[in-house]
Amino acid sequence: MRNIVEGSDDPDACDPALLIARVRTGLAISELDALQNILDVPIDKLAPKLGISKATLHRRKAAGRLEPDESDRVVRFARLMAKAVEVFENEEAARAWMSSPQFGLGGETPLDYATTELGAREVQNLLGRIDHSVYS
Repeated sequence: MRNIVEGSDDPDACDPALLIARVRTGLAISELDALQNILDVPIDKLAPKLGISKATLHRRKAAGRLEPDESDRVVRFARLMAKAVEVFENEEAARAWMSSPQFGLGGETPLDYATTELGAREVQNLLGRIDHSVYS
């Protein structure tokens, strides 16, 4: 995940302009693998949440690169997971929260809710409320 959002150990890799450039050219398929590993969600469950069909996933793996829109969704999920790790202070707790129904999201899991940009913003807002002890 650090590779996706923060771009390894390079301090300039956090630069939004550099991340946007990486998304525009399409992330390497290894970034999707990294997201799948950090979320600990089977790829056959994660890919549909990212809007990637089984056939498309097979083609992307063969090509070694995601399309820009797919890359954007990978970054979306990676950013949410990074925020959840920050709020819950460890990956295991963040992973559990991301996969559990949340009252503040109408009973949906954050992973399901974040399939749209608007939904991802709501997940981000909920994490902010939890972080500031105003969970609702």
